[in-house]
Amino acid sequence: MAVTGSTTRNDLALAHPLDPLTAEEIERAVAVLREHRNLGERARFVQIVLREPEKDDLARFEAGEPIPREAAAVVLDGGATHEAVVGLDRATLESWETIPGAQAAITLDEYVECEQAVRADPRFRAALAERGIDQPENVMAEAWTLGAHAEPGDEGRRLAWTPCWFRESLADNAYARPIEGLFATVDLDTMEVLRVENTSDVPVPPPAGAYRHDQVGPLRDDLKPLEVVQPEGPSFEVVGNEVRWQKWRFRVGFTPREGLVLHTIAYHDQDRRRPIVHRASYAELVIPYGDPSPGRFRTNAYDIGEYGIGPMTNSLELGCDCLGEIRYMDVVSHDSKGAPVTIRNAICMHEEDFGLLWKHYDWQADDSEVRRSRRFVISSIITAANYEYAFYWYLYQDGTIETEVKLTGIVLTSAVHPGERPEYGRLVSPGLSALNHQHFFCVRLDMAVDGYANDVHEVHTEGVPVGPENPRGNAFRAVATQLRSEREAQQLIDPLRARFWRVSNPERRNSVGDPVAYKLIPGANVLPFAAAGSKDLARAGFVTKHLWATRYAPRERYPAGEYPNQHAGGAGLPEWTQADRSLESADLVLWYTFGSHHIARVEDWPVMPVARIGFSLMPDGFFDRNPALDVPPPPGHACHSSPNGGGASR
Repeated sequence: MAVTGSTTRNDLALAHPLDPLTAEEIERAVAVLREHRNLGERARFVQIVLREPEKDDLARFEAGEPIPREAAAVVLDGGATHEAVVGLDRATLESWETIPGAQAAITLDEYVECEQAVRADPRFRAALAERGIDQPENVMAEAWTLGAHAEPGDEGRRLAWTPCWFRESLADNAYARPIEGLFATVDLDTMEVLRVENTSDVPVPPPAGAYRHDQVGPLRDDLKPLEVVQPEGPSFEVVGNEVRWQKWRFRVGFTPREGLVLHTIAYHDQDRRRPIVHRASYAELVIPYGDPSPGRFRTNAYDIGEYGIGPMTNSLELGCDCLGEIRYMDVVSHDSKGAPVTIRNAICMHEEDFGLLWKHYDWQADDSEVRRSRRFVISSIITAANYEYAFYWYLYQDGTIETEVKLTGIVLTSAVHPGERPEYGRLVSPGLSALNHQHFFCVRLDMAVDGYANDVHEVHTEGVPVGPENPRGNAFRAVATQLRSEREAQQLIDPLRARFWRVSNPERRNSVGDPVAYKLIPGANVLPFAAAGSKDLARAGFVTKHLWATRYAPRERYPAGEYPNQHAGGAGLPEWTQADRSLESADLVLWYTFGSHHIARVEDWPVMPVARIGFSLMPDGFFDRNPALDVPPPPGHACHSSPNGGGASR
């Protein structure tokens, strides 16, 4: 087992146009903004990110023409949200625009300052005293956005509300002892505590929930070492932000909002670089909770749009988060004052054995051919308060692309009276309820299947009625319907009809004359249970469909819109697709939303075992034959010779 040093772009003399901003570029952008806009002391830099070049510009770069580097910034100043573009090469302010009514994402600094303000508030301390708590410094008051649930008179204010938990020490499980019914509402611009609600007499649950290794013993003593060893090193290389693994080529990106991003995913087929996806990212993550009680009805978080998962990214550890011959990549983010922050080992890359790739035993020739599958893994892990989300992208030797989220961490809790059975949660410990909730992920796939002129089809399977065409009743066939416009492309999964969606290039044909294509194959999924017309569902309209397809537009980046924080709803995909633009031979963007439904188990407490959810992109006529035929047999083994036994029976 080995690990090499982390990769950063600071060592490179020349930046690729898609490389994330360096620390020096972030500092330069902040200096330009401060110089030209006379920003106040309380100004906050919500996001400073590479302004990614358009596809035509990238083509010119590949032809040898330089592309100016630009930074896009979202700045809070003077109680307003502003967007800016900074030219990095010449240190110029290219644009500055105030966005009326927009509330930018909450920063980590605001999160901390909000808790400090609540702890210091006399009304909050008095409410704690009523509960018999005389240690306000031991109260965790988390800053949650209000969504669309601001009170009358709060219009225009930047707000947070704070569910609370009590912990005797930092060694305690932070979510084991909710202070039920105690909430504060805070103006984040001024850090003024506007209101303190103290609406419940439910006692704080007894201490529980230990999960650290030195708290739960005795530990198992029957685990033998398991090591992943590649004595000749891995079969991939990382050059700056470009990764090359067997026939795959792609670039790794990172933004404060989306975290890990993959660019220009392509497969080298017979000495030709064939693009598949121009850009892939997790564009939104919304977690609706199902408790209508006072205060708890507000529990609804957009971890990507309302906070930004980049700064939540973990520094990964070999042998713990990642196992094997690992290559790490550092990333650069920033704090709300604009100071660069380097996250060490933020992105993990490695290859792993994945069982059988393909096999056939020819019983007449008494010959067996076996290939083992190896996949390439790109991952990052974030901590969003109580939850951990581990994001994985997998590339396979047969041309498949897969993405998966592993959900773990600690379930969100509320307190109930002793002996009470919660209606909108599940008891996981005496007096402690884990709230019913869902996690909806929306992945944005800027497709480029052998180029940017793509079509999309819905494909399902149906049985043929008994009749002259099907006299014995055994026939079934796949039926493909082209989705010619954005409204037609609003789709739900249908596992009973084996529904999938095919993205093809009508200008490129395979050996049997069909357009080359990739298909999106759904995994587990669900729909929201929030009522139609509710404020929460109005903001998260994108979760009402599993698939959306849009014609590429530079400003259409996030499915709930640019600024979901305190938005009334209707932005993003529901708004854009009203135009019902044509999707024929178009520069297509697929948006796939998948939901993890969580009615907690007792076994999810005190820390939740991993749950998995995701989907696949699989070649569907993209190649002329199985592209993994050229994978060699495992070295030093007789997997291609006669097996012991075997036969013709099935």
